[in-house]
Amino acid sequence: MFIKDLGWDAYFEALWGERVMEGCAPARVVSQQRGMWRVAGDCGECWAEPTGKLREQADEGGDWPVVGDWLLAEFRGPEHHAMIQHVLPRRSRFAREAAGRPIAQQVLAANIDLALIVAALDGDFNVRRIERYLTQCWESGARPAIVLNKTDVCAEVRERVVQIERASVGVPVFPVSALTGEGMEALETSLKKGETAVLLGSSGAGKSTLVNRLLWEVRQPMQAVREGDNRGRHTTTSRQLFVMGNGAMIIDTPGLRELGLWNADEGLLQTFAEVDDLAEQCRFRDCRHNKEPGCAVQAALGSGILEVGRFENWRKLQREQKFQLRKLDPELKRAEKKRIKEIMRNMRQQYKHRDKG
Repeated sequence: MFIKDLGWDAYFEALWGERVMEGCAPARVVSQQRGMWRVAGDCGECWAEPTGKLREQADEGGDWPVVGDWLLAEFRGPEHHAMIQHVLPRRSRFAREAAGRPIAQQVLAANIDLALIVAALDGDFNVRRIERYLTQCWESGARPAIVLNKTDVCAEVRERVVQIERASVGVPVFPVSALTGEGMEALETSLKKGETAVLLGSSGAGKSTLVNRLLWEVRQPMQAVREGDNRGRHTTTSRQLFVMGNGAMIIDTPGLRELGLWNADEGLLQTFAEVDDLAEQCRFRDCRHNKEPGCAVQAALGSGILEVGRFENWRKLQREQKFQLRKLDPELKRAEKKRIKEIMRNMRQQYKHRDKG
């Protein structure tokens, strides 16, 4: 496997020219497990580990290698082991808010051209969840597309496709059955030679089955969803990059139980563009879209032009972003505390006047 077979192009060649290090060669991360990376390039494929300097930089907030990253790697020893010296700047990346505390970013895949949101058409189908994924995909720098899997178990395929098309104007939607092969030809055509796609979605959506179908061989293990609630079980436990027969690359990722948005303001504008356009037509610039006179958003909700569920999801994601920003920005955090203190002070004053009365 050579680097040009793994997506190396003029963009990364230019970055490499700025950072050439003696004894190093370009390589791409093709697999990632806990504390382990597998890299591939002109020097072959092997396991790699970061240098102490890179670990120190990562601890201070630098980029930790993920699947899809291009690296400066030093191949050494008879066992063909590599040391990761540096991570080249990413052209794109799909990230989320890391689970737990403190608030931090977790990058799931890097240098991707196409982000495929995989959703199942069974009992776990959820339009609001797809809107959330779409928001983060637009923020990633990759082109989004939606794969609606399991058409073989759904009697309302067309209706659900229309639902998703309304929630994702301009985004390609592929209804497929990875099990039977229905609709797969159109999806395969969208995967171009030299480009990298990443599969994203919840457990049980059928990502592993999709990978096997696209590769025309069983490379990823598969499990059935749980009976009763159609929720998936974690089948894929590591992130891995595969090269398809047509020269396209695809990254499989473990199913996500939750997707916390990360710095997705632009993604929100793109995903809910019609809500933003309506807000511009409101009489008051600071309209909160509740009961203010001249609110174009409320008028659209009343006429049915804007779906209530979509609007409420937009509000929910907006609140998440503002909460995250306050946590990350000390100035905003102080301003929010000051605002809450002012509210409490006013409430105490009201109680005093009430008691006196």
